Amino acid sequence: MHFRVPRPRSLAGQLFAMQAVLIAVVVAGYALFTYLSDRGQAEDAAGRQARSVALTLADSPSVAAAIGTADPSARLQPYAVRVMRDADVDFVTIMDTEGIRWTHPDPGQIGRRFQGHIEPALRGRTFTETYTGTLGPSVRAVAPVRSGGRTVGLVSAGIKVEEISKRAREQVTALVGVAAGALLLGAVGTYVINARLRRHTHGMNADELSRMHDYHQAALHAVREGLLMLDGQYRVALINDGGRELLGVTGEVVGRSVADLGLPGPLTGALLASEPRVDEVHLAADRVLVVNTSPVSGGERRGTVVTLRDVTELQALTGELDTERGFSQALRSQAHEAANRLHTVVSLIELGRAEEAVEFATAELELAQALTDQVVAAVSEPVLAALLLGKTAQAHERGVELLISPDSRLDDGLLPPSLPARDLVTILGNLIDNAVDAAQGGVPARVTVTAYTADDRLVLRVSDTGTGLDPAHADLVFQRGFSTKPAGPGGRGLGLALVRQAVHRHGGTLTLSEADGGGAVFEASLPLASAVAGARP
Repeated sequence: MHFRVPRPRSLAGQLFAMQAVLIAVVVAGYALFTYLSDRGQAEDAAGRQARSVALTLADSPSVAAAIGTADPSARLQPYAVRVMRDADVDFVTIMDTEGIRWTHPDPGQIGRRFQGHIEPALRGRTFTETYTGTLGPSVRAVAPVRSGGRTVGLVSAGIKVEEISKRAREQVTALVGVAAGALLLGAVGTYVINARLRRHTHGMNADELSRMHDYHQAALHAVREGLLMLDGQYRVALINDGGRELLGVTGEVVGRSVADLGLPGPLTGALLASEPRVDEVHLAADRVLVVNTSPVSGGERRGTVVTLRDVTELQALTGELDTERGFSQALRSQAHEAANRLHTVVSLIELGRAEEAVEFATAELELAQALTDQVVAAVSEPVLAALLLGKTAQAHERGVELLISPDSRLDDGLLPPSLPARDLVTILGNLIDNAVDAAQGGVPARVTVTAYTADDRLVLRVSDTGTGLDPAHADLVFQRGFSTKPAGPGGRGLGLALVRQAVHRHGGTLTLSEADGGGAVFEASLPLASAVAGARP
């Protein structure tokens, strides 16, 4: 037989039970306090009423006159009965100074001794007490009747405690009705509030909510990807450690608007967008990020969930892969050209024109060697030299002449470890690709590359004969998404932004100017001192 352990009551249920009990206790306590207070007030009121009636009768001349007759009861009993009826008291007893009654609601008690204290009244003082007499417990007042300067009799008026309790019960009945209404209203209000709380907490109890919070915090800080949550006013509601690192923000950012975080304009625009963004590539500080946004809605916009992935290394590897692909394409093109030239040489030999074949082959070798010698003579750094040779072949295929400026001079071993070949390939490769795109189709179609060191700085300059760019729009040119080419997939317009990011990461500068004969000139200047390695913009 299996026993099912009951699930702890949900947080909303616990709060409802606690609030219902609290309201019931408060209402019951208030009702009891009011009852006791009303009872005390009723007793006080009864005492004042009895005292007033006793004093009125004691001061009445007709009472003093009747006491002086031979049969006081004959005149006082009817008078006392009328006063009892008119004054709404339970008894009026008039007696002599020995306590022998002259009047009583029960005529059979006339002539008997009064049950209660009369000593203070005999001394001339009116007093009030609660005493159990022939009619049961009552609140009574006793007053002296004075005539000729002496006490000639006593008057007692009283109201039974039972009657006082009846009056209090009548008030309590109304109070109980009000208390029941308050309890019902409080219970309904509490149920409505806790039903809403139950929906928001999904019926979980306190332990489950606490455990979920602990898991949430652990997962939040364990995830290496960036997580950013914005409220309906695009203020930061939550950010994990990965998000802080990827966005490059420090200090307290929760509660601040996204627009105040100092992020690049395109990235800020993506975070402020009302529509979802899927796998958008953006730059932040010295990183390349893939941004995804998803609005949180529940009938109305409640905020946005943003995820950030660092693809800086992937983007760099993609750039290297593109470069390698370019090299392979250049080699394939050169192999095709070499095959054509070889067929030409073979055909000349078959035609018996050996001298022309040797002359043709020698000229082609001299041309290829001259190009290699020119590049290596100007830039002997192996990675950049290989890059320039590959880009020269690519440009030639596209009808663009790529020239190495005579001012170029970059010997092997000059570059410090703080300038890795990967970043130099990113900078120079993207600048050349951009220049070739701009110069293609022009007359002349030419790109000139200059690379040299001066004053402990590496200068990489690329100029083209294209239509040129307005230097006043330099900031726009270096933003992600800017491109003079037709819109395409993925990384279109990312090259120049990556160039600026790499230059700034090494503490360098990147400028745009207008070439003398038209076109644009991009110049990157990088310090050779290793102390600035990793510097950020």
